[in-house]
Amino acid sequence: MTDVVVPGAGDFDEIAGLLALAFHGGLDQELLEVERGVFEPERGLLVRDGGTAVAHAAAFTRELAVPGASVPAAHVTMVSVAPTHRRRGLLTGLMRRQLREIRDAGREPIAVLWASEGRIYPRFGYGLAAQRLTVRCDTAGLRLPASASAAGTLRLDRPAARQAELAELYERARAGRPGWSNRDEHWWRYVLADVKSLREGATERRVLLHEGPAGVDGYALFRTKDAWEPTGPRGEVRVDEVVAADHDAYLALWRLLLTIDLTRRLSAPIAVDEPLLWLVNEPRQLDAHLSDTLWVRVVDVPAALAARRYATDVDVVIEVSDELLPENTGRWRLVGGPSGATCTASIGPAGLACDVRALGELYLGGTGLGTLAAAGRVRELVPGTVATAGPAFGWHRAPAAMEVF
Repeated sequence: MTDVVVPGAGDFDEIAGLLALAFHGGLDQELLEVERGVFEPERGLLVRDGGTAVAHAAAFTRELAVPGASVPAAHVTMVSVAPTHRRRGLLTGLMRRQLREIRDAGREPIAVLWASEGRIYPRFGYGLAAQRLTVRCDTAGLRLPASASAAGTLRLDRPAARQAELAELYERARAGRPGWSNRDEHWWRYVLADVKSLREGATERRVLLHEGPAGVDGYALFRTKDAWEPTGPRGEVRVDEVVAADHDAYLALWRLLLTIDLTRRLSAPIAVDEPLLWLVNEPRQLDAHLSDTLWVRVVDVPAALAARRYATDVDVVIEVSDELLPENTGRWRLVGGPSGATCTASIGPAGLACDVRALGELYLGGTGLGTLAAAGRVRELVPGTVATAGPAFGWHRAPAAMEVF
């Protein structure tokens, strides 16, 4: 017989073992200690069968940058079912209960996750809200334009030694970048941890800092991997993240990353609107490939829609359906713009109709209303509503995600 319990801190190792089994990984003690540092047992749901852990789902308590704001968001994670207990409804039960508990707590109007498989989470109302590009390219011949300023200085250091400066710069940049999650002390230790088993033969992680007149205004976390061929060196630069406060810092960081001695290749996750794509002399050579990142679930429709900002003024009534959280079902009048928004129940005629999944797809500003309408995900009930309301749901930067959680 299966029972659902809230785990305690002492259950972490058993949960880690379940995750390793489900995701075909090993149990590395150094990695486990890093992950233990961000574990929130009180936010977990653990299924036991005869005392053995067979399914689990949890969430981290963090904030997510959204267009014009930062919103409390349940960062759903550590979802797994033992191979012996698949197709018994355990995942469905956990996800439904988790959503109900998030809604009833009233703190987080949205939930967000990375999906192991995209087909799993739409049935629980999650919509694909952000994507990214992965660059794996030869760097020979790639060039960047010259910088207009030579005021900055580049330095190399160990990331942990500069954590305070990285955190300050990251938080400043996060305010303008939908999809970036906040990082407290525990999360910075997690992000900067350099677990040997994850290096895949590469060096320890380094931080490249750009220092301008006012201090550190850019950084890149990266490592390198040695390789040689009969014709000479073919090392690789593996970039984890690049954060820059201005154009000069951005250019300087990427110029060095693309030209490190004895390397000929570079790999990096980048945003779909990454400036690098428009700066290199041969964008095709970046060989960028698209993949999904963040899936958003709107848990409280009026609270979520009122929490973000809108690129242009909008006044629209949306008819929403939500099978799992019926409180969201109904007509909602959204009135908003760049300075704020309200969302209230309405008895007026709706201009648009959609399910809650479509709201998640729209939420970070990376998916166009017109695109969803063309895909049949949003229905236009009043002609012209998509054209007039569509620009409001966009944003001047595409959503991006910095780390898998």
